[in-house]
Amino acid sequence: MRRAKRTRFIAVTSGKGGVGKSTITSNLALLLSISGLKVAVFDADIGLANLDVMFNVTAGKNILHVLKGEAALRDVVIPVAENLLLIPGESGEEIFRYCDAGMFERLIGETGVLDDIDIMLIDTGAGIGEHTQLFLQSADDVIVVTVPDPAAITDAYATIKVTARRRKDIKMILNQVHSPKEAHNIFAKISTVAKTHIGPDLRLELLGEMTRDDKVAYAVKRRSSFVREFPTARPTRELQAIAQNIMADIDRSVTVQASESGIAGLFKRLLEQF
Repeated sequence: MRRAKRTRFIAVTSGKGGVGKSTITSNLALLLSISGLKVAVFDADIGLANLDVMFNVTAGKNILHVLKGEAALRDVVIPVAENLLLIPGESGEEIFRYCDAGMFERLIGETGVLDDIDIMLIDTGAGIGEHTQLFLQSADDVIVVTVPDPAAITDAYATIKVTARRRKDIKMILNQVHSPKEAHNIFAKISTVAKTHIGPDLRLELLGEMTRDDKVAYAVKRRSSFVREFPTARPTRELQAIAQNIMADIDRSVTVQASESGIAGLFKRLLEQF
């Protein structure tokens, strides 16, 4: 059996929409790729697949066409930048109708397309829905993004609570904060409530924070990456620190069977959830 890199699957989620989850995912992917890692982003935001817009690329066919046997994986993967690929998602829940053994066999036949990926970021839907949870339980790491808004914090906690039923290691990014102190205070409150009501064995980690900055919104409107538009801005430096934390956990020397790597490896894990 052919060997391939062991892909690290990182799911990025949130309790509600509008907290900057996809903006963080796309810019984080770019920073990781600039560092030399080979990165793929899978747009799994079921119902609002829009990373092609954020990367300012045009998606023709998407992963659903691959699952239905209407396109080859190489035909839907979009090169965004050096070392960075986008796997366009599908707007709707239809993707899971084709998540079966036959689909997996088709993906196995194309493992060479993505089997050298170091990290796959999975931009999931917001909330605690069943399909989002499938991705969260299949990932190596789960990152929950939230903002200081009380409703967003409540929804983020709900996501943590549901996710913690089957995994005890969850990371957080506090976005649009006014200061690191605010981020740490919010995280401390969430952590205290979680350990009290979910259990002391929950390992909740603050991966980092991002300060509120109009430059981020400006870049989003221009369909560009703020880390490229404003390389010295504070949010860029903060996201670079988050990227460094992620890279510290990556061992690029580990290899696995090709069926365990890349998009085939992800869907193999998803199948195991059924």
